Amino acid sequence: MTRIRAVAAFAVGALFGFGLAVGGMLDPAVIRGFLDFAGAFDPRLGFVFAGALAVSAAGYALSRRLRKPALAETFAIPRKERIDVPLIAGSALFGLGWGMVGLCPGPAIGALALGLPPVILFVCCMLLGMAAHDFSRRRSVLEPRAT
Repeated sequence: MTRIRAVAAFAVGALFGFGLAVGGMLDPAVIRGFLDFAGAFDPRLGFVFAGALAVSAAGYALSRRLRKPALAETFAIPRKERIDVPLIAGSALFGLGWGMVGLCPGPAIGALALGLPPVILFVCCMLLGMAAHDFSRRRSVLEPRAT
């Protein structure tokens, strides 16, 4: 089952990357164009959002009808409903980085194939930020709080 899951994950990731490339999402200018309402607005990202929402809604509706997924024991549906400071701060940081650079993690990984130095730098910084976040979370869990 593990090999089947790995092949399925690779196939879905490749399809996702192909879709990003076809949709022009590997080009930071397209992202910045979508955010430029007062200038040269480029609506392509909106169509990608709409397509992603449709696929996600269909998948969620299907998950409600099935007892379990084909390649896992349970569905991985987020249970947390509370909006808290870490969620807002993380969302703001993600949005700021995305708006400034024009890349988010998925397209950035796909754009590595282009071999462009700014993309490579972005991915390295992204990985460094992820590692720093994991380190800080692990440290805060391990260290007792002062009372």
